[in-house]
Amino acid sequence: MHLNLFQPIAVGPFTLPHRVAMAPLTRSRAGQPGDVPTALNIEYYRQRAGAALIVTEATQISRQGQGYAWTPGIYSQDQVEGWREVADAVHDAGGVIFMQLWHVGRVSHPSFQPGGALPVAPSALPVPGKTFIVDENGQGVWGEIPVPQELTLEGIRAIVEDYRRAARNAMRAGMDGIEIHAGNGYLIDRFINSQSNQRQDTYGGHYRNRARLLFEVVQAVVDEVGANRVGVRLTPMGRFMGMGDDTPEETFGHIVEGLNKYELAYLHLVEPMMVGTVKDEQVDPRWDLIIRDLRNAWRGILILAGGYDARSAEEALANGRADLIAFGRPFIANPDLPRRLREGLPLNTPDPASFFGGDHRGYTDYPAHG
Repeated sequence: MHLNLFQPIAVGPFTLPHRVAMAPLTRSRAGQPGDVPTALNIEYYRQRAGAALIVTEATQISRQGQGYAWTPGIYSQDQVEGWREVADAVHDAGGVIFMQLWHVGRVSHPSFQPGGALPVAPSALPVPGKTFIVDENGQGVWGEIPVPQELTLEGIRAIVEDYRRAARNAMRAGMDGIEIHAGNGYLIDRFINSQSNQRQDTYGGHYRNRARLLFEVVQAVVDEVGANRVGVRLTPMGRFMGMGDDTPEETFGHIVEGLNKYELAYLHLVEPMMVGTVKDEQVDPRWDLIIRDLRNAWRGILILAGGYDARSAEEALANGRADLIAFGRPFIANPDLPRRLREGLPLNTPDPASFFGGDHRGYTDYPAHG
């Protein structure tokens, strides 16, 4: 019996029927040219509308914000119209859908950038990782990331406005709300973490300065859509793409304290146990204490993601660790995941080879349970 996982809950203006959310999942299948959602994407999200809340794949706010091949945007009219069909399909199936907005920052490549420019970052530091690009034959491959250029103050202000415009476009597309991606080593997270932000101006140094961009983006998005339709995703203690903060308790404690003032729809935290985020030996032993401290400090709805199954999700809800649980890979392979968890049905196994790029195979052809 899942006494907590299938209880209704109020999130923003919505009453959700249960606590099984769909995590944002980059799948690299936007239509080309233009990185526009297509009928294939519409079907993918429609199949998963039984989630209590769908958070879309990360969606770039501008061309500069793109870092992976074939990911969708929300800055052109064609993209708005494509996403409107996705939102309509989810709503017709009874679902609720928030769009996750991102700017990847330095985790990019000149092939994505306007004019072939270098990607941008708070500081011009090397990136320990690769990104998913298109080779000369039109195939998706993992490519080296160059040292980025440091953002100017004018460039930072322009990005805040790009978030504002993207939020407006997402609502024009019929989305129910916005999730601001401020984790996983992308632009906002790079400003937050001391080891990736070596600026000496008002956006660097003390954690109050390093959190400034996040709060400016939150304010811009809240102004557009209303606080009760906005969530924020953070990855405290994350190590992806060379991340790290010298005082995470103080840094993320300050962020949660600041976010409380907005009365947002939710806060979404990614735990390092999430498969593929970090290796076991890289998990900071302070993580569990920090997540508990942030849980206690946060006055709103908390979503957790991090390799959960039905048992561990129920446990987290029962002991108050979270209010909803976001499932990632299980939703890739099981479009009817909430039903399977409720009824104790076996789960399909996801195929990692088809996670990024491709066609309907490994995307819309996973069967629902008979």
